[in-house]
Amino acid sequence: MGIGTLGKVTLTLALCLVLAACGGRSPFGRVTVGNEAEETSVAREPGANTPGGLGATDEGSSFWDLLRPGRGDQSVQVNRYLWTASLDVLNFLPIQSVDPFTGVIVTGFGTPPGGGRAYRATVHITDPALEARSLRVAIQTQSGPVAAGTARAVEDAILARARQLRIADNRF
Repeated sequence: MGIGTLGKVTLTLALCLVLAACGGRSPFGRVTVGNEAEETSVAREPGANTPGGLGATDEGSSFWDLLRPGRGDQSVQVNRYLWTASLDVLNFLPIQSVDPFTGVIVTGFGTPPGGGRAYRATVHITDPALEARSLRVAIQTQSGPVAAGTARAVEDAILARARQLRIADNRF
């Protein structure tokens, strides 16, 4: 090896070490935060080190954190069948606000056909899956929340309509 090649290899290794030092990890399997050292093989509860416990681990910041989307850039994916079914089932209620990016539908007070009591509903679709756990419905009257069975019956009607929409969509 000549001196020029040896110099290039040495410079490349030095740059790699400098870049590795930016990550906050030492090459010996420990995370260094200030003067403390912690084993990386320790199992942690998801979100235990984050404010709010949102599932990420807080092991310091690195260059790659700049390239990740921030919390404000992320949106919830909404199941389109649940969304459409919610609007179909609750079509007798006036819409106050709709946010398809977070999956929230808020209605005003309205009377169902053949009914005498006014209801208001808030629907929250939390997951892109067509499952019961993806749907949250809160219904209230002017005197307060309705019975849990009534809200569950509305959720069941929305889920049944969403399944009908999905089956009709698969025919094409």
